[in-house]
Amino acid sequence: MTPKEIGERIKIARENKELNQKELAEKIQVHPATIKRYEDGFIQKIKMPIIQSIAIALSVNPMWLLGKSEFMQTSDMIETWNQSDIPDFPNIFPIETKKVRLLGKIAAGQPVMAEECFDSYVQCGTDIHADFCLRVQGDSMINARIYDGDIVFIHKQPEVENGEIAAVAIDDEVTLKRVYMSDNFVELRAENPKYKPMVFNQSNCLNFRILGKAIAFQGDIV
Repeated sequence: MTPKEIGERIKIARENKELNQKELAEKIQVHPATIKRYEDGFIQKIKMPIIQSIAIALSVNPMWLLGKSEFMQTSDMIETWNQSDIPDFPNIFPIETKKVRLLGKIAAGQPVMAEECFDSYVQCGTDIHADFCLRVQGDSMINARIYDGDIVFIHKQPEVENGEIAAVAIDDEVTLKRVYMSDNFVELRAENPKYKPMVFNQSNCLNFRILGKAIAFQGDIV
């Protein structure tokens, strides 16, 4: 399916939901102009986490948006499956999923201002014990295979072991880095050699807080 055809399906689903481009943009934490570019087919490849967020916001099947399913609603697909004669394979097991609240964006680069959005959710397996998730912005963690646009799932906890990846609040900004603690300072290290370690202490940071440990990541899967 071409980008233009995907964009047309996004527009159909948005109008069925009675949302304008600005309202959809607010739900998935992008600029309204980006929604217009999606719908006009100007973006050649929309990342799967974005497709999933759009699908959740519009209550449609993400595979329908991509042209990989004829069912606009997942409920229609499930009902058809239930009515069809699907063979029973002993080594295939159903995957249980749940929704995790998407709070906004987190920097994988220089820290960005904290943002929160409580209207969006991301689907994940029930084995991921996350309290919330964030969308990665930047390339500072690419050597840990965490890329721009990925979803990072966070388990709330005030402390992490040295070397673990965590979501960290620095005054009014948030970032995703490996954390190394000492008695007098905190060092945040990227997983990209072009970014230097960031060192914080009482003289250059009034408020440092670990929001939680990164326990899982969801990338661009199609």
